[in-house]
Amino acid sequence: MKTPLTVCLLTLISVFGAVAKDRPNVLFIMSDDHTAQAVGAYATVLKPLNPTPTLDKLAAEGMVFDNVFCSNSICTPSRASIITGQYPHVNGVTDLTGRVLPAKQTLPILFRKAGYQTAMIGKWHLKVEPNFDYYKVLPGQGKYFDTEFRVQGDKPWPKNVLTHKGEHSSDAITDSTLHWFKTQYDKDKPFFICHQFKAPHDYFENAPRYQKYLADVKIPEPPTLYDVPKTFGSIATRGYQDELLPHIGTSIGKRNPRRSYAVDLKERFPEELPADYDVAKLSERETTGLAYQAYLRKYLRCVKGVDDNLKRLFDYLKAEGLYDNTVIIYTGDQGFWLGENDYQDKRWAYDASMRMPFIMRYPKAIKAGARSDAIVENVDFPALMLDFAGISAPASMQGRSFKRICETGKEPKGWKQAAYYRYWMHMAHHDNPGVMAIRTKTHKLVYYYGCNYDGGYQTPPGWELYDLKKDPAELNNVYDDLAYAKTRDRLKKELAALRKTVGDDGSHYPAAEKVVQEFWDYDAADREKARRLSGEYLKRRLQELKDGKRNVRTWKEN
Repeated sequence: MKTPLTVCLLTLISVFGAVAKDRPNVLFIMSDDHTAQAVGAYATVLKPLNPTPTLDKLAAEGMVFDNVFCSNSICTPSRASIITGQYPHVNGVTDLTGRVLPAKQTLPILFRKAGYQTAMIGKWHLKVEPNFDYYKVLPGQGKYFDTEFRVQGDKPWPKNVLTHKGEHSSDAITDSTLHWFKTQYDKDKPFFICHQFKAPHDYFENAPRYQKYLADVKIPEPPTLYDVPKTFGSIATRGYQDELLPHIGTSIGKRNPRRSYAVDLKERFPEELPADYDVAKLSERETTGLAYQAYLRKYLRCVKGVDDNLKRLFDYLKAEGLYDNTVIIYTGDQGFWLGENDYQDKRWAYDASMRMPFIMRYPKAIKAGARSDAIVENVDFPALMLDFAGISAPASMQGRSFKRICETGKEPKGWKQAAYYRYWMHMAHHDNPGVMAIRTKTHKLVYYYGCNYDGGYQTPPGWELYDLKKDPAELNNVYDDLAYAKTRDRLKKELAALRKTVGDDGSHYPAAEKVVQEFWDYDAADREKARRLSGEYLKRRLQELKDGKRNVRTWKEN
């Protein structure tokens, strides 16, 4: 015989189960380095190539966000911000050495507590064991072929490893998610899945079946591939008299002698270049043009593999009746340079690398074909997903839900009007100086403070200001234009205030903060010292090249 207490408990369990089952599923899809410039829904020079028909259909059925930004355009910090809802300087993951301990992986913990079944499949890149019900993740960056996964098993993390022999990672990751649905999914629970591709991360290795894709197509070139206006950048990116142009920011052509695709592609993918290709004999323009075509072919083939695999995943959800009751989010972990300004990779505070593609579909709440220019940051993603699931975001999360924007297309009162950016890995890998920035809908103020965590290995500090209404490509630095003096001074104050708001108050790395403050006013004495640092850095870099140093570690090991 059931006691009243037993009946009550059974009723509560039944009600909780029904509520949980009625909640939407959440599918968070993230590719690595898939920039908005390579998504058809974002009109660019690549749109005629139709690289992403599946994503474009998702966008037509849902909502596209035009002003979504990461707070640090490098893989590990971006992923850590999405798992924790915190800026890098708060969660402690400011560079590639960072990690988020299982107890700090707030997003999956909260979904599990709310009755969701959780899974992480694909690229993880946060070092320690994922705190999900199920995981199957790449070791570190992972491999494009013969893809290995770390999984749960009899041995402690990270010793249980499975290998998909002969498979490309995009196929293997999608196969793994489909296998989870077929063997692990509890249909009495809603699910929260992170499906995360390695592709199209550099160096781009496409599945063999895509080798003919774009083989005979001349890919449209960005207007600034060969010629970047002298109004772009500052002493921080160019040097006092342009002497640092070969040494700041790695290149598509042979501009940067330490790392350029013109050289690297010949070594890695000779089949993508003419048989007589010789960097030493060809002009810089010729090598840039040939390297760009090869760079984009490899990149877009990887994008095509992602898009085709998304179709497989979406077709399964449709066949199982799950598609319309799932909040589907597609994004990249940051932007990526596709030859604009002769740059490769990401890391810069400019929109090409700071902007993230962001597409959402959930027909029960989001109008098809909607678009928003609201400023959103990656720290806002977890609060949004929790909100759609009816879960309250904890006070530890700095990000805010933008569910109302998704539902109405309008920004709620008091919504943020600026995004904060800081790249900490000063001059690592791709020769990008330490930088911070504030980005509004109309302007961007960029401050290259130019030092590592310890205040050393200095490059010349410099400021840049861009009028995004008149100059969306960020090619005309108007910091010293008297017509923008009031705007510049206002944005400097806003940047200082925003730093305090997001918790980047300088206490994390005091030696670096000392340099930040030293050049903040940028008066005549500051500029003179910047000129001196430009010359000193050139001497240092030339000596490094003479010594054969291709990589110089300038950031702190955590």
